[in-house]
Amino acid sequence: MTKSKGFRVTFNAPLVLAFALLCTLVTILDQLTGRKSISMIFSTYASSFSDPMTYVRLFTHVLGHASFAHLVSNMAYILLLGPMLEEKYGAKKLLLVIAVTAVITALVHNVLFPNTRLLGASGVVFAFILLTSFTEFREGEIPLTTILVALIYLGQQIWDGITVKDNVSNLSHIVGGLVGGCAGFLLNRRKKEDVF
Repeated sequence: MTKSKGFRVTFNAPLVLAFALLCTLVTILDQLTGRKSISMIFSTYASSFSDPMTYVRLFTHVLGHASFAHLVSNMAYILLLGPMLEEKYGAKKLLLVIAVTAVITALVHNVLFPNTRLLGASGVVFAFILLTSFTEFREGEIPLTTILVALIYLGQQIWDGITVKDNVSNLSHIVGGLVGGCAGFLLNRRKKEDVF
């Protein structure tokens, strides 16, 4: 008699799962605090550089989301693309991509839109999308799929930024995509070079 093998749940992509869990907990906390935690900790806006929280918010704004719908939209992409990226590049390099995306999108936003709050992982999502398009990158070649992904996603964000009036930060999507594209190029250069 043979034993049938059952399925087991594996804990793949610990960084991506931790990031998704943190975003979910922050959204729940925000609901429990009457939206106070978002404005204090989990959104970024132009504020004095003498305030230590200004530096904290440069990183933590990617954990905050305006609603559960906003959270689910971003986490669907994070959980879809993140595990493949974490397996290819490792948790440390992917965490660096997330952190750099957070800081650069925050700084650009705070300079250009000082009176508006920025929150959400959309910049990270677009970084992941462009980074994913570099998975087949080889030295001296640019895959056509990478060019098409950049044109489609970044082109749409530029178009929406010009023509659509909503609360979506197309600029953070564009900046996140550019960070992901640069990271993809740097991380996929000759294996001999340790870029990060």
